[in-house]
Amino acid sequence: MKIRLAIDSGEKRAFATAVDWPGWARSGKTRDEALTRLIEYGARYKKSLGRAASTLTLPQSVDDLEVVATVSGDKNADFGVPHATVTPDLAPISEAQLDDQVKLLVAAWKAFADVDAAARGKTLAAGPRGGGRSLSKIVEHVHEADRLAYIVSLGAKAPPSAASRDEVEAAFIGALHAKLRGELPEKGPRGGERWSARYAIRRSAWHALDHAWEIEDRSSESA
Repeated sequence: MKIRLAIDSGEKRAFATAVDWPGWARSGKTRDEALTRLIEYGARYKKSLGRAASTLTLPQSVDDLEVVATVSGDKNADFGVPHATVTPDLAPISEAQLDDQVKLLVAAWKAFADVDAAARGKTLAAGPRGGGRSLSKIVEHVHEADRLAYIVSLGAKAPPSAASRDEVEAAFIGALHAKLRGELPEKGPRGGERWSARYAIRRSAWHALDHAWEIEDRSSESA
């Protein structure tokens, strides 16, 4: 079975995202480069998610991929974020399907936590211009994105600022199930569309894994 993909293109970059495997998304300067990088990261994705991705058959070439949705003109892609909602994100989702997707999301969160724990006490290599967040700042950034941006984008109330990681994850999962039950608004107070459960899952999983891999790479470079 081919891996279903969504392509999210800006003016300078394109994202390829596996719509059924939250967190598996890579970008490139062109669509073809994004597809190549997605394939290259397949083994890393499967390793990061462990048992949760045990049924994933990795693609060997672009012939094993199927693009099912494309979006053009979203400038967020140029800034390195797969921000656009695509048609598969809006597909109805059953409780069983949501549970399966949540398992993958939780595995991505765990992968980030494990990488964070392994990197404690290490100094991460700086970027080419001497930049890059410290480990503590990356952890805070991922946590606050889930707490303040992603949960709220589903239409739920943000957990308090003192909420622990476990509490934020529980609130996120609770918001996903509330979305399934139709208990959260579809539009914000200014009329903007709220995120679907499918999109919120893939966005949070991508964010966790993208920074987990950043920490791993920068830890290796500083060793």
